Amino acid sequence: MIKTLKGLLLTGAVVASCVAWAQPEEIQYNPNSLNPIPRYEQLYKLRVWRILELKEKQNKGFFANGGEITKLLMDAVKSGEIAAVYKTDSLNESTKLTKDEFLANLVSQAGQTFPAWDPASTYFQGDVVSFNGKNYELQVNQDSGTNPSQSPNQEWAVTNQGQGLTYLPREIDVINLVEDVIFDKRRSRLYYDIQAFELQAFDMNTSTYKSLGWFKYKDVEKVFRNNPEKAIWFNRQNTAENKNFADAFLLRLFKGSIYKIENPDDETITDTYRNNGRPYYESVWAREWAEMMLMEKEHNLWEF
Repeated sequence: MIKTLKGLLLTGAVVASCVAWAQPEEIQYNPNSLNPIPRYEQLYKLRVWRILELKEKQNKGFFANGGEITKLLMDAVKSGEIAAVYKTDSLNESTKLTKDEFLANLVSQAGQTFPAWDPASTYFQGDVVSFNGKNYELQVNQDSGTNPSQSPNQEWAVTNQGQGLTYLPREIDVINLVEDVIFDKRRSRLYYDIQAFELQAFDMNTSTYKSLGWFKYKDVEKVFRNNPEKAIWFNRQNTAENKNFADAFLLRLFKGSIYKIENPDDETITDTYRNNGRPYYESVWAREWAEMMLMEKEHNLWEF
């Protein structure tokens, strides 16, 4: 009886051990990582948010005239190459934007509103009406009762009148980047695992920068690789060494100031200093200090 009990306990321990090691893959690996590092190999991990000012000298390689990284991403959404844009950096399916919602975010100035087409009204040449989300202009002297979208003799024509202004690629000059800083204890080195991008543009109405949407970096990197003739990081010192955007990010050829490190209060560095009554300039120094602390942490982990 005692031997049987011991056997059962041993079997239970073995099963529990196997269950502990045989966890589902999505638990051990981050599905949003390009090259996921299993969690059991992570000696150290910290999530960091950075801001890339694309007009800054060090970042202009991503913002060359006609070859802006923002233009490539906008075109990728419009063409359907990027199918998912998100409201937040959680990249949760519940926060996904539709294509129309993303395009609406690109509107920098609202357009003119025209009256809806009324089949009982009489219209004259030059009149503009709204019908099924489009604006139509009457091309003939007079008309009534003709459906604008199905006019047999081209009485109505789609017009761009009244459309709002949309941001140009060079007006979207800020990228927020989220990455996991991970020290792989097996390979004994630090990795920067980029998770997401956010495009931001200056809103004239509120005098602040507004979010246009978040992208999974896995989707973005695929666009870079699939469009080598467009995704070109411009090397101002030696154009023979121009690189693909994906390689430029892999080599850290950008300047991204830290503005947030994950914390229990989910505060940015500026928020922390403001909430403690400290002046703004101290938070600027703190951002640079945070960068130095990460470098010091990497050095200490190597020593370990």
